[in-house]
Amino acid sequence: RTEQHDRWLGFHRDDVEGWLRDAGFQETEIRDAEESCCSTSSCGEEAAIDVFLATARRPPETDHRTGESTRSRVRARYAEAARQTTTGEPSGCGRGSSTPSKLAPGRELYGSMGHEVPAEVTASSLGCANPVALAELRPGEDVLDLGSGGGLDVLLSARRVAPGGTAYGLDMTEEMLELARRHQAKAGVENVEFLRGTLEEIPLPDQSVDVVLSNCVINLSPDKPRALREAHRILRPGGRLAVADIVTTGELPPGLRRRQELWTACIAGAVEIDEYRRLLRSAGFLGVEIEVVRSLSIEDLGAPGRKLLTEEGIEPDSVDGLLASALIRARKPVDDDA
Repeated sequence: RTEQHDRWLGFHRDDVEGWLRDAGFQETEIRDAEESCCSTSSCGEEAAIDVFLATARRPPETDHRTGESTRSRVRARYAEAARQTTTGEPSGCGRGSSTPSKLAPGRELYGSMGHEVPAEVTASSLGCANPVALAELRPGEDVLDLGSGGGLDVLLSARRVAPGGTAYGLDMTEEMLELARRHQAKAGVENVEFLRGTLEEIPLPDQSVDVVLSNCVINLSPDKPRALREAHRILRPGGRLAVADIVTTGELPPGLRRRQELWTACIAGAVEIDEYRRLLRSAGFLGVEIEVVRSLSIEDLGAPGRKLLTEEGIEPDSVDGLLASALIRARKPVDDDA
C-alpha cells in the first residue's frame, strides 16, 4: 500500500487463476468469501475490496496408495506394450485388454504413408492421429519426436527430412528404445538417433531442431507446463510444433483423474482444449491451432474403462463425448515477431 500509494495491492481473479495454472495446479476455483471492506484513498476516492478464496489441486503425480509415481507407472505400462508388440498384440494409448481406450490402429491412421516402413512398424503405433502429415516436413530440417515409442513417426520423418536432416526420437522406456532401433534396422533408415530421456528434461541443447512432434504422449506428462517449455526451448526461432493428443471438451469428473490406470491410458491426464491452448501460449508459442479429429464415445473406453469408472463411483455415460483426439499446431516466435 505504501509503495503503490493510491493503487491497492489487490489481485484480479483471472490473474490468480492464471498464476495457479501456470504453477501446474488443476481444477482451480475462485469463489466469494462473502466478506468485503472499503476505505478511502488519499485522493478521496472510495475503494471497495472484495475478499475471495482460491483453491486448486496439485496433479496426482504420485499415487499415495502405492507410493509409485505417475511416471513410473507410465514407464512400466509402455515397457509392457513394447513386449506385447513383439507377440503381435500392441497395447497402450489405444489398444489392449488392460488399456481402457480404443483408438484406430496405425494402418488406419497413416493410410498410404504407413506402407513406407515394414508392416510391423506401422502396427506398433500407439498414437491417436498422424502428426507427421501435420508437420509438413522439408529436406534438411531436424525434427524431434517426443515419446517416440516404436519409432514409426521418427522413421517416417527421417525419410522426409533427407537429405541433410536428422530425425530424433525421445523415450524414457528402454524397451521401447530397443524396439525402435530394431525397427530402424529393418526399415534401413540411417538419419535417425534415438535418445533416452523425459519430456520435462530433453537431452538436447537450446535451439537444436526445426520441428517437434508428439503423438498421444504429452497428456501422459505429470508436468505439462514444463514439458511444453522444454519443447519451446529446443526449437529454433520460427520452429514448428505438430502434436496429436487426447484432449477433453469439458470438465472430467474429479474421481476419474485419481485413477493411475486411467492416466496411463491417456485419459486422466488429458487437458481441456482451452487449457491446452493457454499452456502453449504460456510456454511462448504463437499461432496455436487445435482441431478435434475424432470424438471418443463411451464404447471407445471399452469394458475395462467402464469398470474403472464405476469403481470410482462415476457413471460411464457422464464422460461420453468428453474425450477426443486432436491435432495441435503452434510455432516458436522469430526475433522480429511482435
